[in-house]
Amino acid sequence: MKLLKTLAILSTLGMLFVLIGGALVTKTDSGMGCGDSWPLCHGELIPSEITFSLVIELSHRLVSGGVGFLVLLLSYFSWKKIGHIRETKLLAFLSIFFLVLQGLIGAAAVKWGQSDFVLAIHFGISLISFAAILLLTLLIFEIDKKFDAKSLIIPRAMRIQIYSMAIYTLAITYTGALVRHIEASLVCGSWPFCTNSNPFAFGEYNFHQWVQMGHRLVAGLLFIWVLFLFIHVLKHYKSSKIMRYGWTVCFLLLLLQVLLGAMIIFTGQNLIVALLHALVVACFFGMLSYFILLSSRSARYEKDSSTN
Repeated sequence: MKLLKTLAILSTLGMLFVLIGGALVTKTDSGMGCGDSWPLCHGELIPSEITFSLVIELSHRLVSGGVGFLVLLLSYFSWKKIGHIRETKLLAFLSIFFLVLQGLIGAAAVKWGQSDFVLAIHFGISLISFAAILLLTLLIFEIDKKFDAKSLIIPRAMRIQIYSMAIYTLAITYTGALVRHIEASLVCGSWPFCTNSNPFAFGEYNFHQWVQMGHRLVAGLLFIWVLFLFIHVLKHYKSSKIMRYGWTVCFLLLLLQVLLGAMIIFTGQNLIVALLHALVVACFFGMLSYFILLSSRSARYEKDSSTN
């Protein structure tokens, strides 16, 4: 179990580096740093001519490959050691499947090129892989003190909201990735409107501005939704630390995400701010995924209770 826990921690942290590395590749326009060669770089095992974009792209490939190996080991040993836990096998499969899928999309983009709309899917797939690895890690650490589903009852209406919010968040990450890929991050010079001096001049928007403002709109609606559920949890789950603390973290993460989105405009797309923007949404989606796990357990307990 010590080896399994070490693998889990390394895989989770490694997947965060993969996410940040992918965002860094996009932000620095280093996607073709190795030319159209894959997995080699300009057709060479050791590149003879080193450039900044080559270093970024090659580093991302090496980190992704190393993390892929760790995830493969994690999935195998998890299946073998804690396969009796209901969620283990599914999460092990999802961890590998989506990690391989994102790698294939990245390779296809290098070899044959892809549209910005297809490339924007890449980040969402990485998020799903990260969430699966994170949940697998939580399952491994639960072995010491198993979580009892009976101690937390999440009503069906709340479960539906959690599931829906996770899907909606993936859709928002797609719009955010699309903003990056079509280079629309700074097409609106103001915040929260595209032009604060003339906020409703929708007829003057070009395509890139519509994408940017569309992303801001759906992100704003998510913030309102999370705020609503946060207040609801504080009122109705006073005895549940997991719900209260968990949704407090969710709210604070999304608040930080909104502030970072505004800072991207105010700082002229500062690279550190942009990478933090990607990191925070990954943490937020990870928290949502944990509540999906808790909701699934609560639903199963509810079903078993009604059957008995």
